[in-house]
Parts: sequence; structure tokens; C-alpha cells
Amino acid sequence: MAIVRWEPFRDLSELNRLFAPTAGAQRRWLPAMDLAESADEFVLTADLPGLSDEDVKIEVEDRVLTISGERTSERTEGKGGYHRVERAFGSFRRTLTLPEGVDAEAITASFDRGVLELRIPKPEQRKPRRIEISTGGPKTLETSAA
Repeated sequence: MAIVRWEPFRDLSELNRLFAPTAGAQRRWLPAMDLAESADEFVLTADLPGLSDEDVKIEVEDRVLTISGERTSERTEGKGGYHRVERAFGSFRRTLTLPEGVDAEAITASFDRGVLELRIPKPEQRKPRRIEISTGGPKTLETSAA
């Protein structure tokens, strides 16, 4: 038979863990983003719950697309009632390098129910130019003697 040491506060440590801040509450908030590609465009979708379109800033500079904003905390200091806080808040900034040739003026954005959608038209591919080769060798100019 094994001897087990009695620890009176062992059960309290489990209770304490329930009320301790979680790793999710301490980390910086970074919204989830998806990037899909179709034949004509890239579609970027970002989850921004609790934000409005006025809270989000979208910029393009030197082929770098930047989405930034801030989600503020809804709880106020001094007001009790919270037993656990897991929703992260704070400022965020996501960047994406665009392919060469993307027209920044053609990018469109929509915001609906906390979801931001950017449509980024693909740049037109440069088509190779075919140069015809003439046959028969170099032509000489005939001059007439006067």
C-alpha cells in the first residue's frame, strides 16, 4: 500500500484555476482572416465581431494592404459581476502583400454583421507579343542612275 501525502489545499487549486485569467484574455487580439482565390479576384474575409465599419481602417501603400482597428473592452473597472473574461480586446493590425500589378483603386470592401470582405481584382497578365519573321533575306534598295 502506498502512502499518499495529504494536501488540504489541493482542491482549492482547482477552484483557483477557474478564476485565474486565461491565456486568451492576456494575449493580443488578432482577428481571423481567410483568403480565397477565384479566376478573376482574391477575396479576403475577416471576422471583426463587435466592430462597425467606422472602427476599421483599410490602406494600400506600395503593394502592402493593411487592415487595422481597435475593439474596446465593454467592462468597466469598479463594476463587479464578472467571474471570467475570455474575450480579447485591443488594437490590431494585419498586413498582406499584394501581387505586382494590382490596381489599388479597384479594391472594394463591404462590412456586414461583423464580417469584412475585400475583393481584390487580379492584375491582368501580360500576354507575350508575337513577332513575325519575314523570309527572303535582306532587301536591297535599287538606285536609278540619272
